[in-house]
Amino acid sequence: MNTLTQIHTDIDARVQAIRDDNLDWLCGLGCDGCCHRLAEIPRLTAAEWDWLREGLAALPPEQLREIGQNIAALAEQSSRPIICPLLDQSAGACKVYVHRPVACRTYGFYVQRDQGLYCKDIESRVAGGSWAEVVWGNQDAVDHRLSSLGETCDLTEWFADWKPNEDMP
Repeated sequence: MNTLTQIHTDIDARVQAIRDDNLDWLCGLGCDGCCHRLAEIPRLTAAEWDWLREGLAALPPEQLREIGQNIAALAEQSSRPIICPLLDQSAGACKVYVHRPVACRTYGFYVQRDQGLYCKDIESRVAGGSWAEVVWGNQDAVDHRLSSLGETCDLTEWFADWKPNEDMP
């Protein structure tokens, strides 16, 4: 099992354990709060980009064009927060869910408190005592594990250098 697959497996197991313990867990299909409040353009390692690119290449051409337009607009956008260019806003779901980056897999746990990167809805439930057993994910530990997976670039940079037709069957 490669390193990225192991990271995915570890995160998925931890998230599932939390969901099993908290049947009213907020994160799920249709909850796109994190996707609407990105503080910065998503940054991906080379391994994450390779995985995401597989998902993008499998999309119908019209969806891929729309994502490309969203990413191009994002590269020019200076205001924050930003909306994830991979989000299907009408469904409240990721268009490449299986291939989503690690930060997205950690749901509301990918914490950088100094930058305000965490789910405020989850935080309020934890603070209120209803989810006292929830342990916030540690962004530093996740980033440390990702550091061996190649260079890190903004999604906009990876996408700008990609030739989609080269990946398509």
